[in-house]
Amino acid sequence: MLISADRFLDIPVMSLQTGSELARTSREIINPKNLSIIAYELEGRLLDQHPSLLRVDDVREIGPLGMIIDSTDEIIGIDDVIAIKEIYEINFALKDKLVIDEKNKKIGKVIGYTLAAGNFIIQQLRIRRPFLKSFGDTELLIHRSQIVKVTDDKIVVKSATISHIAEKTPIPQINSYENPFRKQPRPQPESTKVD
Repeated sequence: MLISADRFLDIPVMSLQTGSELARTSREIINPKNLSIIAYELEGRLLDQHPSLLRVDDVREIGPLGMIIDSTDEIIGIDDVIAIKEIYEINFALKDKLVIDEKNKKIGKVIGYTLAAGNFIIQQLRIRRPFLKSFGDTELLIHRSQIVKVTDDKIVVKSATISHIAEKTPIPQINSYENPFRKQPRPQPESTKVD
């Protein structure tokens, strides 16, 4: 199941330990090498270091309350994890990135993207077509398998696949991420009356 990545921006980060809101997500940290979200930058008055980050591996559950983590110990600073610091400093963003094909023809600009439920890997890019090409179809979806190269200023996709891209496919939404490690309530046996 695919989820719009915008669903995870400006949502609360809740502590399982205290039951309170610790911060809110402000932007995603995207690894351009494999197009996955590795962390979220956080904002909030309770944060003691800036920037403060939340690794996606430390998210225990995602539900109607927001992202749930064990405690404030899961929130890290920029210097705590070297690999995250390197990607953070790249400051890579997908939105408004130019998309061209292998023949250098402009396809459009990225206006959004979808994630696979539960793993924060970008699966599809939503592309807004240029004005003159948008009369028949204003948006395109490009699957990650069609991407040839990602650079600082553009994304190159396979030329032959552009005519086969699905147009304006609705993005399914889910209400929450089901945590497979969460204990499920056990059914209680029926009571028997003894007279």
